[in-house]
Amino acid sequence: MSDGLTIPSDGGTISVTPAALSALVVRAAESVDGVRVRRPKRGVEIDVDGETARVELELAGRYGVVLPDAARDAQQRVSDALARMCGLATSAVDVNFEELEL
Repeated sequence: MSDGLTIPSDGGTISVTPAALSALVVRAAESVDGVRVRRPKRGVEIDVDGETARVELELAGRYGVVLPDAARDAQQRVSDALARMCGLATSAVDVNFEELEL
């Protein structure tokens, strides 16, 4: 996990804590139907280097969901959320389906 994100601005700086970044990533990934982040406190890795982030997620998928499609949707939503809310580009969003839920 990174040390968070500091965004400089004319009026000072904005600090985004690692917990806030993690919550943002979890919410974005779980907005995909049939996807849940496994162990949100430990199953999410976010590395921020300047204005670029690399994310690793451990996911659970509901039985019947097409996993490659769900993975692509989760990747896109995480990338979009980080860009829109934090101004971060993503170098990669790696997802691993570790569990299947019935």
